[in-house]
Amino acid sequence: MLKIKSWLLFGTLCVLTLIVLTTVSFSRSPLTTVDLTTYPTVARIQPFEAEATSKQSPVVINLEPKSQDGKPLENAKIDLTILTPSKTPWFTTDFPIVEGTKLLEISSLAPSGKLKLEQTLPIRGTYQLLVKVTPDSSNSFTPFQQKLKLSVPENGIKYRNFAILATILLIIGLIGGSVIGRGQKIQAGEIAPRNVRLLLSGLIVTAIAMLLFVNISAEIAQSNMSMPMSHPVQHIAEADKLGLATSQGLQARISGDNMATVGTPVTLKLQVTNALTQQPGSDVMFDVKVTQIEHGWVAFAYQGVGDGQGKLQWQHQFFDGAPHKIEVEILPLPGGIEKFQPFKVQKQIEVEGVAPPLLTRLISLSYLAGIVLIGFLIGIKLQHKKISPTPSI
Repeated sequence: MLKIKSWLLFGTLCVLTLIVLTTVSFSRSPLTTVDLTTYPTVARIQPFEAEATSKQSPVVINLEPKSQDGKPLENAKIDLTILTPSKTPWFTTDFPIVEGTKLLEISSLAPSGKLKLEQTLPIRGTYQLLVKVTPDSSNSFTPFQQKLKLSVPENGIKYRNFAILATILLIIGLIGGSVIGRGQKIQAGEIAPRNVRLLLSGLIVTAIAMLLFVNISAEIAQSNMSMPMSHPVQHIAEADKLGLATSQGLQARISGDNMATVGTPVTLKLQVTNALTQQPGSDVMFDVKVTQIEHGWVAFAYQGVGDGQGKLQWQHQFFDGAPHKIEVEILPLPGGIEKFQPFKVQKQIEVEGVAPPLLTRLISLSYLAGIVLIGFLIGIKLQHKKISPTPSI
């Protein structure tokens, strides 16, 4: 019995020791997290509006990895992937092709422990931000990953415009239902009263016209987007078209895909080298800006340091079917060995637009036709109540 009690006491002491050591280990390895802030604030962010009359600015996204005690994790490498909201076939967005795709993927060194970029968010819904943080120097902290969410509400103007359109269609349906519900007499040789026949004919013609308009306009839009000359093109130097610039013994080149398609991200690479030795440039910073040429709005912007080999690589999706210009300013790193005057390199990319799927267009058309039908049925019902004889008491 004494032997059993000794073993129980020994086991209890081992368990208590293990608990204490685990607690101390966790206290010495604080939990890490990523703080996400935006400008404007999340509540004020609106999706991109293709026909906006005022200038639109991209959303400023700030990511700051922190330890449990709130201190920034300096000398970190941050990998960021932004995924667009999931597909919504029944309540589609303005850019249905973009739904459920990769919008951006970029890897950046963060000596100060912060990653800042600007990105235009094309559609409403919940975006997923996949963040991976690894130390730039060994044994500073344990690498970790975190999934963040950024919810973008629909622009209130869209609801207002839809309400106005729905009201107009409902009134048209009410008028049509009232005309048919009057119970006019049928003349000899007629299958329906004249007003009813005219109304039905008008509805059929309107439905056919709407269907043709939706499909033909979408096909024309896709055809125009596929034509390089359908958008105004700025005249730039041949070196700039090739994404090449040389200054003060340094050569900067933007390489990657020359053509892009809406819904599919393209890979872009920036390399700075010594023009004589072809050795990678070090101690450089990059100021990247991607601009839609036709209307001049900024789709993406980023400023950060190189990877020590004068290189930057990212994946970007052009959600608007128009030419875009990539501008990168090469700057010397403060406190770095290499000293030179900042210079720019740019490259133009043609973007092919993609028309919404036929099913999506038909679903939208069915909603409009359904509103007219509801008004039509209500109009018939109200008209029947008017002409129905009141029962005598």
